[in-house]
Amino acid sequence: MPEAVLVTALRTPIGTAFKGTLRSTTAYDLADRIVSATAEGLDPALVDDVVLAESHYGGGVVARHAALTAGLPQVPGLALNRHCAAGLAAVQTAAASVRAGMDRLVLAGGVNSTSTAPRLSFQDTERWVPPTHPDRPDAPNLDMSITVGWNTAVQEGIGREEMDAWALRSHRNAVRAQDEGRFKDEIVPVATPYGPFEADEHPRRDTSAERLAALRPLHPEIEGFSITAGNACGANDAAAAVAVADERLGLPALARVRSWASVALDPAETGLTPVLAIPKALERAGMSVPDVDLFEINEAFAVVPVAVIRRLGLDPDAVNVNGSGCSLGHPVAATGARMVVTLVHELRRRGGGVGVAAMCAGGGMGSALVLEVPAP
Repeated sequence: MPEAVLVTALRTPIGTAFKGTLRSTTAYDLADRIVSATAEGLDPALVDDVVLAESHYGGGVVARHAALTAGLPQVPGLALNRHCAAGLAAVQTAAASVRAGMDRLVLAGGVNSTSTAPRLSFQDTERWVPPTHPDRPDAPNLDMSITVGWNTAVQEGIGREEMDAWALRSHRNAVRAQDEGRFKDEIVPVATPYGPFEADEHPRRDTSAERLAALRPLHPEIEGFSITAGNACGANDAAAAVAVADERLGLPALARVRSWASVALDPAETGLTPVLAIPKALERAGMSVPDVDLFEINEAFAVVPVAVIRRLGLDPDAVNVNGSGCSLGHPVAATGARMVVTLVHELRRRGGGVGVAAMCAGGGMGSALVLEVPAP
């Protein structure tokens, strides 16, 4: 069975939805940019498919649009949706096709423009967010602050102080990564009506424990509710993609995809799905937690990585070393691919190693991917 390797790993900067630099840049614009950049330098005749996640758009196939714009008219396109884990699912789908011997080279990732996503026709001010599961009082399908954040905090006994502390750490890690140039090799600029967009704009340099503690809970009517805008992810715009190739092509490899796994729990336990997905993916790679050098666990809410670290006994210093959803933001369909891109480049910066990208996803879903970056 052929090995699947990543030969390109790129992302756009992450914009803050509705008021940020990408507020007028559509998902199609972002997809066109990231696919063109990912395909640069590759032989177009080798590209068999483009697979892109597009959680909040619906209709059309943004991957085919991007393939045509990238000068790949012979390449079809596939739109994927696994909600928050959609970008990760795109990379997994591409790797599966390559390992099955069906494709040689697939461009895969995700794109999310929260700013320009469709809106409900009967109320212009309300975003259209397709539900992930049947609505329930204990797991509302359009309020993840309860379904994921609050439920996880209650189930695991995690208080606001611990969540706020993790959110503050996230911002400090992201700002340090920016200042040290850690994102330099993974970000491609985007042309916008407001000028070139070259750096993530969501991390807050001025945040502090005091500022986070002063924020009101998102549901003050619920006694003890501890989820705030500060310990939750942002609403964001971005795209990310990798080129997944058959190793036998001989292209210079950044990383090897070792394994992956997707799982599900009751929707009210969504935030705990990485606890199952990570060991399952590692077992498929013949590995266990001590074999992993770095983890990317999406901060849909700060409580998620805190809970996963506690349940699996992870070293916090190996988790989200360059920030995550609370700081960088969570461009839903792009986040899984963004985590893979950041993980690859950070492991390369450190001289190689094993990395795991994992996340929960709406409706009680979760997913993880294991990759290995060779030593230089």
